[in-house]
Amino acid sequence: MDDHSPRDDAQALAPTPAPRVYETPPKDRPITDAEAARAAQLAANEHIKIASGYLRGGLADGLLKHATGAISEDDGQLVKFHGMYMQDDRDLRPERTKKKLDKAYSFMIRLRIAGGVISPQQWLALDDIAVTYAGSALRATTRQTFQYHGVIKSNLKRTMAAIDGALLDTIAACGDVNRNVMAATNPAQVGAHGAAHRLAKDISDSLLPKTSAWREIWLDGERVVGGEEEEVEPVYGRTYLPRKFKIVVAVPPSNEVDIFAHDLGFIAILDKNNQVTGWNVTVGGGMGMTHGEPETFPRTADVMGFVAPEDAIKVAEAVMTVQRDWGNRKNRKNARLKYTIERYGLAAFRAEVETRIGKTLGEPKPFTFTNNGDRFGWTEGDDGRHHLTLYVPSGRIKDYEDGPQFLTGLRTIAQVHEGDFRLTANQNVIIANVPTEKRAAIEALVDQYGITKGAGALRRNSIACVALPTCGLALAESERYLPDLMTELEESLATHGLAEEEITIRSTGCPNGCARPFIAEIGLVGRGPERYHLYLGAAFDGSRLSKLYKEDVAASDIRDTLDPLFADFAKGRNPGEHFGDYLIRAGHVARTVNGPDFHDRTGALKPAGHA
Repeated sequence: MDDHSPRDDAQALAPTPAPRVYETPPKDRPITDAEAARAAQLAANEHIKIASGYLRGGLADGLLKHATGAISEDDGQLVKFHGMYMQDDRDLRPERTKKKLDKAYSFMIRLRIAGGVISPQQWLALDDIAVTYAGSALRATTRQTFQYHGVIKSNLKRTMAAIDGALLDTIAACGDVNRNVMAATNPAQVGAHGAAHRLAKDISDSLLPKTSAWREIWLDGERVVGGEEEEVEPVYGRTYLPRKFKIVVAVPPSNEVDIFAHDLGFIAILDKNNQVTGWNVTVGGGMGMTHGEPETFPRTADVMGFVAPEDAIKVAEAVMTVQRDWGNRKNRKNARLKYTIERYGLAAFRAEVETRIGKTLGEPKPFTFTNNGDRFGWTEGDDGRHHLTLYVPSGRIKDYEDGPQFLTGLRTIAQVHEGDFRLTANQNVIIANVPTEKRAAIEALVDQYGITKGAGALRRNSIACVALPTCGLALAESERYLPDLMTELEESLATHGLAEEEITIRSTGCPNGCARPFIAEIGLVGRGPERYHLYLGAAFDGSRLSKLYKEDVAASDIRDTLDPLFADFAKGRNPGEHFGDYLIRAGHVARTVNGPDFHDRTGALKPAGHA
């Protein structure tokens, strides 16, 4: 069997010389010195993938080692492809270290739910898993899916079996693959949103890894006859992608999926009847970067072209496989598609995509986005069905002491609901497709359990990542800190008559950007304990990056830093002008064009109070 990458020779089509990557040396001849040299330069994760036997590694054996709650370092990389991360409770580290105990290891498990739509029966099953194995909490994520926290190693197989029993899985929810495909959620425009969800589901199915390792390891499924040598990944090959890959589908005028923050996107182009006539294709977005390393940066996606509905799946596969073949496999910090686009240019990338699909893309069609938030409360679809969007703080679905009873309330609703549930990219939940005659009953249950149907203007436009105590990358608090900061900033905004002003604010514990802070009008990115970089000036519709306004701000100083800017905005804004746009016009921050320009802080900057 030939072990070349599926499109190993595609590098020859690149407009400039590209690093040519072999997954393993061909079996019909010895490895050459040149191939050995290239292999030696690959990032460590590439070698882990090559040796894994299509994502098996030592996971099955590691689960049987009961002396520790952890798995090996290499398997910790492989398990991501199965939809989970090994973590530990960092709040407990000092005490456990003092007592010479192992870290309090557990696993975060993320589901793959294309488009974020599940049935009431699935909701009830996921609720039961949360109560049984994951601390009685579900978390709606910024990737329009659920994740569990705190699942211990001895419960992993039981949890995965229960997820499978709900007709769901966690395959490719993490790792160097196409991850959960997001889609516009609010089904008010039935035809358009139905088309968006179908496309998301079809792309997800088309780009799903084919290895049987998930079922073998977690469900005790039978291994492919003859072992791993008979298996093949027709799209991914043995080394999968250079880095994670994220796809979204948007329906204007709402950009709630933040299409410009993702590797690949499809923007619905609608006719006068709100039916999809085709899709604008965006490429090269991504949020993550590394503090102090200017060669890493967030980037907003470019609109590459227009594609007819029947060609959308082919374009998705072509874009992903060009990244598979052209992406940087030597340096993971520069391995995302955004860096590939920067290196080769959009024109060359588009030409290669067109070569692979055998068609020329059309020129992009006009479209307009007005916001990237959710519509809270009740809306009615053009088919007469009703949809209730609930505000869920940081997506944490649990019963709060002296507060909303999300877990119990939504469980009760799921027992009587006849429609479906939809997760949003802003960590909220929609009770969707409620018949008119059932609306009052759903409303009564929502009120009974104190579930929030909205929030103040700033809060309802906020997102926070999990950060501490479980995320191993977190440098500062995020989810646990943001509610208190919201209270402080709401007081400040009210002082200036801005209590109902729509402003996006997002917080992350590190610069990896899971909550997409770099396209928020106010972005807080953890720098260290109780310290944050403050970014300002992004567009309200998520189409423009922010700019670093102030470094290393203490949490206690954030309100005082922003208050003068709120005062200037209240006095000097034009009618309908958003906060991020005003800060640029008034000279408080420079406009970010894109990509590398994110780090350029030159421009007419002036202190607050001098607008």
